[in-house]
Amino acid sequence: MSEKQRLVVVSNRVGPLSDEGKAGGLAVGLADALRRRGGLWFGWSGETTKDGTAGEASRETVGEVELVTIDMTEEELAGFYLGYANRALWPLLHYRLDLVHFDREADRVYRAVNARVAERLKQFLRDDDIVWVHDYHFFYLGNELRKQGFTGRLGFFLHIPFSPPEMFAALPGANDMVRAMLAYDLVGFQTATDRRNFANYAKHELDGQKQPDDRIRVGNRTITAKVFPIGIDAEGFAEFARSGEAEEHAAMLRSNVGRSLPIVGVDRLDYSKGIIERLLGFERLLEQYPDRVGGVQFLQVAPLSRSEVEEYVDLRGEFEGLVGRINGRFATLDWTPVHIMTTGLTRRALAGIYRAARVCMVTPLRDGMNLVAKEFVAAQDEADPGVLVLSRFAGARAELGEALIVNPYATDHVANAIERALRMSLEERQRRWRAMRDKVFANTAADWCRAFLDALEAAEPDGGVEALLPEPDSL
Repeated sequence: MSEKQRLVVVSNRVGPLSDEGKAGGLAVGLADALRRRGGLWFGWSGETTKDGTAGEASRETVGEVELVTIDMTEEELAGFYLGYANRALWPLLHYRLDLVHFDREADRVYRAVNARVAERLKQFLRDDDIVWVHDYHFFYLGNELRKQGFTGRLGFFLHIPFSPPEMFAALPGANDMVRAMLAYDLVGFQTATDRRNFANYAKHELDGQKQPDDRIRVGNRTITAKVFPIGIDAEGFAEFARSGEAEEHAAMLRSNVGRSLPIVGVDRLDYSKGIIERLLGFERLLEQYPDRVGGVQFLQVAPLSRSEVEEYVDLRGEFEGLVGRINGRFATLDWTPVHIMTTGLTRRALAGIYRAARVCMVTPLRDGMNLVAKEFVAAQDEADPGVLVLSRFAGARAELGEALIVNPYATDHVANAIERALRMSLEERQRRWRAMRDKVFANTAADWCRAFLDALEAAEPDGGVEALLPEPDSL
């Protein structure tokens, strides 16, 4: 890839470029690439305005990188983000058709925001820039940039799952959306399943053809669709786990649990994460293995998210009610089985909690990757590593097969896996952990970033990009 070509990153939120213990895998990988190459990171400021203009772009330069953000109007926040992205696309792509809300106005606003972002971004672009767009907020952005006249390299990466074609087809305007994705030269997915679902939709719904070398042809357009499992800054997170802040939180966890063995889960409070099912599995453990009563303690860290969305309000009520039921059934005067935290922690603090845990529960009902699993592995002490219990529906399962793999819907299966993890010998724990550690350190966030950008340069589109998307008539 030419060193003269600037990297332009587009994501819903921007930064940070410096990691102070708060940035996740996406930010770490992108910040490293931007610092090395120089470039621009473009996204939403997190602010809203009532005046209908969404204000001027805010610009900040950090070294060779420019951070550019724009505001949204309150209408855009309601329709684009809270409405369409989080009440239609998020549940649909996580296989939760029962929770999807289709709305004509939200669809219109989502498309309009993609068009406005393209218009605002275009004024900052150079002809030879390489543009990398991220996630489900911006399915239409590549096509809108083509309409604005941009002819350079365009890549897109989906961080969450892509649902099966028979499910995705329930989205009004699904054909419009996938046609718009054909404006990208390279579309990346977390897993082979997600890529296959996308390719099958293009084939069966748009009369597309699968081509050699991960290419897909629809009409006059050929794009590359490949799998790029995202990683973490493994060495950096391992250092976090040895920091003073980590040691302080590890000591607090050990003090709180006393003689009990600590079991932890760390997730945003989201219905895709399987937190309810995980708690039911823990409750079944206490029912089936009464000797564990008083001998284990479960800590669920679940920062609140999307509290404006009704489904998340309902989930919080269910979550807190279930915790109350379990504690009411099994607690004693000197022992409480479940502790919960709905406030966030720094990544150094989390690293300490992971390091002190005997078992880490990563049991999503569906997840693109789930970096908690990789962070847990990176944080472990080789002398006494904990055990990862991992959902078969997490993207991380493809790499971390040495974890105890569970079906989160099968409560007895989850309970038995926890019991097996608690009884596992030190020798087996070390053997499983070493195998997973090798993979986590071999595929880091920086490796993921380089692999995608190399593939974007190598992708050879065939055909024009004009007239990719018909006029919207989806609802």
